Amino acid sequence: MLKGLKRLLASRMKQTGEAGERVAEQFLRREKRFKVVSRNWRHGRDEIDLIAYDADILVFVEVKTRRAGGLVPGYYAVDNRKKRALRRAANAYIQTLKKPPLTYRLDVVEVNYKPDLEWDVLHFYNIDW
Repeated sequence: MLKGLKRLLASRMKQTGEAGERVAEQFLRREKRFKVVSRNWRHGRDEIDLIAYDADILVFVEVKTRRAGGLVPGYYAVDNRKKRALRRAANAYIQTLKKPPLTYRLDVVEVNYKPDLEWDVLHFYNIDW
């Protein structure tokens, strides 16, 4: 019984995370005019949720989806361990490019949802990593 409940919760969390990534991608495209070039890019065990261009700046985006009013805001969930994983993946991605970017950065997009399916999006630019 407990295994089934854990699987159900994990499945719902994954669905919520995927929905948050779609909301974040739409927000960046429509509101911020980013050009999204990749979604869920993986290198080994490391993953970058979104890779985009903000004008000529390559942006690696970590998306954190949370229930509105949750205990830990998404921004604070990007800890040093996660930043190291993002840095490894970003360096691997840059190695795949024919022409490396002059500038790149890490952004965090926090997507908060309410039970009535309202979405609130917060965008944090140039996070120290």
